[in-house]
Amino acid sequence: MSWFQRPTIQAPTPAESVEDATVRYLMYGLLPSWFVPGLADWVMHRRTRIEDTTGTKESLIHSLMMAEVGGPIALTLLYEVNPLLLSVQLGAAGVHEATALWDVRTAVRSDREVKPVEQHIHSFLEALPFGALASLMCLHADQVRSLLRGGAGDPSAWRLVPRRRRLPVPYLAGIAAAIGVAVLLPYGEELRRCRRAARAKPRKARAMARKERAGRQAHA
Repeated sequence: MSWFQRPTIQAPTPAESVEDATVRYLMYGLLPSWFVPGLADWVMHRRTRIEDTTGTKESLIHSLMMAEVGGPIALTLLYEVNPLLLSVQLGAAGVHEATALWDVRTAVRSDREVKPVEQHIHSFLEALPFGALASLMCLHADQVRSLLRGGAGDPSAWRLVPRRRRLPVPYLAGIAAAIGVAVLLPYGEELRRCRRAARAKPRKARAMARKERAGRQAHA
């Protein structure tokens, strides 16, 4: 059988099967996998001693990026996808990308070494929001069309509507626990470490100045 005679891959006929597979991918694939590069990035910051280079400034930028991603995720887990939510998601994705550029520029202009592996981790962190958003837009093509029409004819287009079919409580609890363990704890520790190092720098500088004065007096 020649290549041209072989059957082509066809999408499943029932639309429900594609929708269910995409929802499962978002719930149990893409969203949980988000925590892995986030933790890996924290490890790279720790290994390159962020507290002694960019310090609190870069750590706060990381917190800002997590808020830019976490807010839309929380809204999507609790509310129906409509033009308002899509607008929030699109805006947050754009702002997150701009903040990511600011983050990398801050790091590379400092004494902190940003290694290729860290840059590769960043590529995952930047691509995942767009992958999630693209999947959601495919799932809710009718809401994308409504957004393009400015929500015309849809009275609930520009307000938050609680999910008609809520996500399972154990799932939401698991995601909340993962956020606490994989995001809040490590990056909270990073910020605390940076602030502690910033407070210690003046003391170290004064100690060095006293030591230099003592040395000059000893040689006088």
